[in-house]
Amino acid sequence: MTLGLPYGYRYSYVMRPLRYSINVTLDGCCDHREMIPDEDLHRHAAENIAQADALLFGRVTYQMMEAGWRRTGARPDWMADWMEPFARTIDAAKKYIVSSTLGRVDWNAELVRGDLGKAVQQLKQESGKGLFTGGVTLPMALAELGLIDEYEFVVHPRLAGHGPTLFAGLSKHVDLKLISRLEFGSGAVAMRYEPRR
Repeated sequence: MTLGLPYGYRYSYVMRPLRYSINVTLDGCCDHREMIPDEDLHRHAAENIAQADALLFGRVTYQMMEAGWRRTGARPDWMADWMEPFARTIDAAKKYIVSSTLGRVDWNAELVRGDLGKAVQQLKQESGKGLFTGGVTLPMALAELGLIDEYEFVVHPRLAGHGPTLFAGLSKHVDLKLISRLEFGSGAVAMRYEPRR
């Protein structure tokens, strides 16, 4: 007896969530060069990544992250001690890369090809804690498909005066509900939202 629940309900399972996080200025610029994350923000980003089973990146974000954070030997001169935990976390993370132009990937990564919606739904159906994505272009496509389960905007107290901006050209609005807010010593504020469904 299912007590009025839909047939097969007891066999259903919750898909692992896809979480998105991005740094953005007060005027909406998401150019990563406009924001200088400090120790607190690096720790927060490492915690976000550690809460996921895998990262889902587009080509541009993958190549940018790999160039900056891939461990290939001695620590680079520019890397402060407090950046190490983030570097270790992202380096070790499993990565799925959405690209139609890359022939191959490594850095603990595999390519995702074909229909984006189907491929991401398949990844979400695997068991685990969740998936994590960042960047601009891929998250736009994921938002269009309604596949992002949680949005986090880390808003920095800066006016950039230029773009790019997030979700420019989104075909339909996405209503969000605030679920948490975290202030950092730098004045940045991480606001987490879920889509209203």
